[in-house]
Parts: sequence; C-alpha cells; structure tokens
Amino acid sequence: MTDFPRTPPRFSATFTPAVNAEIRRAAATGIYDIRGGGTKRHLPHFDDLLFLGASISRYPLEGYREKCATDVWLGTRHAKKPIHLDIPVTIAGMSFGALSGPAKEALGRGASEAGTSTTTGDGGMTEEERGHSKTLVYQYLPSRYGMNPDDLRRADAIEIVVGQGAKPGGGGMLLGQKISDRVANMRNLPKGIDQRSACRHPDWTGPDDLEIKIMELREITDWEKPIYVKVGGARPYYDTALAVKAGADVVVVDGMQGGTAATQDVFIEHVGMPILACIPQAVKALQDLGMHRKVQLIVSGGIRSGADVAKAMALGADAVAIGTAALIALGDNDPKWEEEYQKLGTTADAYDDWHEGRDPAGITTQDPELSKRFDPVLGGRRLKNYLKVMTLEAQTIARACGKNHLHNLEPEDLVSLTIEAAAMAGVPLAGTNWIPGRNGGGW
Repeated sequence: MTDFPRTPPRFSATFTPAVNAEIRRAAATGIYDIRGGGTKRHLPHFDDLLFLGASISRYPLEGYREKCATDVWLGTRHAKKPIHLDIPVTIAGMSFGALSGPAKEALGRGASEAGTSTTTGDGGMTEEERGHSKTLVYQYLPSRYGMNPDDLRRADAIEIVVGQGAKPGGGGMLLGQKISDRVANMRNLPKGIDQRSACRHPDWTGPDDLEIKIMELREITDWEKPIYVKVGGARPYYDTALAVKAGADVVVVDGMQGGTAATQDVFIEHVGMPILACIPQAVKALQDLGMHRKVQLIVSGGIRSGADVAKAMALGADAVAIGTAALIALGDNDPKWEEEYQKLGTTADAYDDWHEGRDPAGITTQDPELSKRFDPVLGGRRLKNYLKVMTLEAQTIARACGKNHLHNLEPEDLVSLTIEAAAMAGVPLAGTNWIPGRNGGGW
C-alpha cells in the first residue's frame, strides 16, 4: 500500500493561494486591505475588439499624403471659452498628496507639450501644476479640499466629480503618512492624520441640486469655463442622461479598470462595470437626448495604447483620459527600482501600496528624499513621447479604416473576439452579424 500512487496537489479555483493569503491577512490584522491602482482580475476589455481595416469595400488613406485629424473641442454646449486640444488623450485627475509635487509638474509639462490638458485631482491646485499646464481642468470634489473661487477662475475648465471608476459610491482616502505640512495646509486638515474624502457632495441630494451647483459655478466663472461632470461606471445610461439634464458641457465616464491612489481592495475588484460596457450606454443616453457630439463624452479606465483610444472613439467617445498609464510613462513601477521593490515585499509592475508613501520612483509619495529622485523635466518628456505615440497609433488605425478624423471611426469598424465583449460593446462577433442581447435583450 505504501507504493500506491498519490494524486498531485490541486489548488481550489475558489480558494486560490491569493484568496487564502487575504483571509490570513484579514484574520491576523482585523482590517480590510487598502491599496492603489486598479482592478487586477481579467475583465472584458478593448483587447477583445478588432478593427476591420479597409480593402475593396472601404478605401484606406495614405499616411504620407492624406491627413487624419486628431483635435477635439470640449465644452461647446454653453461655455464662452471651450477647450481646443490637439489630441483626444487627456490626463485624468490625480491629486497633489497622492502624487508628489514633481510628479504633478511633470504631468503638466508633458500634457502641454503634447497639446492636451491635465487635471488637478483632490486637494486643490498647486502653482507648479498651474504654471506648467497650458490647459488645466480643476476638479470640484465632495471633500472640497483646497477649493476656492480664485482657483476656479484660474482653471480652464471645471470637473464636478460625482464618482470614480475604482470606487463608484465610495469616497477616497489619503493616509496620514502622506499628509505633509504642505498637503495639510492645502486641505486645512491636521498633519499626519488619515484623510477621508466624502462619498457624496454635501450640498445636494440629486440631479436638481446638481443643476443648481452647475449654475453657481457658471456664475462664479462668468460662463467662460466648460463644466464637466464625472461619474463612476455603474449606471452610465441614467447618470449620463441626468448630467446632461443638469446642464453639463462634458460628461466623463470612468470604468472600473480605472486606478486610484488608495481605497479598499474589495471596492476596486467588486464594484462598477468595465469601461467596455459603459461607453455604449453613455453614448445611447446622449443619442436619445439628441446631444451626442453636442455634449462631449470623455471615457477612462484602463486606456493603455492608441488602439484603445481608437476603439473608445469608434464606440462613440470624443476623447479619453489616462491616469495609471501616465504614471507608468513617468517611471512608476520601473524595473530599475526592483531591489527597493523587493525590500517592500513586492516587485516591479506589481507595486500598488501607493498609500504608504514609500514609492521608490518618487512619484506616489510625499517623502522629500524620495521625491528628489524624480526629474520632472525628464518625466514630462517621457509623457509627451508616450502621448504622441498613442496619437500616432490611433491615427494609423483610423487611416487604415479610411477615416480622415478620429471622430469618424464608428462601431461598424469593429468586431468582437468574445461573446461577452460583443454584448457589452454592441458590435458583432467576428465572422458573424450576431450581437448578443440585441433583438430581445439590452439594458
């Protein structure tokens, strides 16, 4: 009997080693896991879509002789001074506090050199950011940290943040170890004490109140600035429709692959919808109201390449926003810091403890010694290069589909590799004319 063959060990598909490790951590500490970044599970995404390049039935454009425009106007509905960007890739809101001062400066430098906008994030506007950002969007958040009318007027647009893709329905957090003297002063809160951002605005309970708030902001800024409304990707059809009804010039929809500086892991992985499912619903809301392209749609949450940009725009978006990808372009999670990542119990490309303020790259920290490691001029140059490459990639695809502007891409240029992505994106499964859920289903 001792020679009887044994079956090899089998890991449970439900209780995986990662799940078991989290149970042990929770049992040992009694607190939930907090981290930064975005979802780590596999979700239907842009990689599940393919473009149908031109051949005989479609006529491609010659890249050296025929133009493919990339510019976008934002805020044309009501604003006296709408924003005109050279490229449809913008920088999403990331706060000073979550990011170091040099990192915020680099974002402004890179975005300006590429001809696009950057966004403040929670905690207010810094002089470095305003000074190096040709076009700066000022976020107006539930916390009101750092908010003042003077900065509202100094901004080029205002983004009212109702929700975020990583945590729709939940507030943000900035832990005490990242609350430096400067951060504390800007937010008017004690140094070294954990800061929680509210999950909803204190002065409204619904879309009617949002309409009043938008009018207040228009009056403060003399109707000059475009007003964005940002929502987390949870109920994008109704949220988009209500934002339009409230008077928004631009709607920003952030899918669950979007990152964050710090929140509960359970939020990141289990709340919200993939951006692939959000875009068609938001577009349909705009179309049903007769406002598609009149109210601009910006989408975010896991945008990584020019192919992602082109696919988002083919589904009906006017522009995209990037956050995590921008940080990686700056130098976040770079293998050159591998030795130090190892000391923190992690490895390059997996580091997500941004809330701890010990980022070796000097990007997601307030530690002055770590921040010195990051060169904002070099970082800005790297971001500019990345934005340019994304734009060129999107242009290449658009030309291959016979389009002379990125906005001319359309769902008919796409097919899906999977049933799930076909149903979410509303494009046919490759090699068929079948869109799951249509003619008997939908939202």
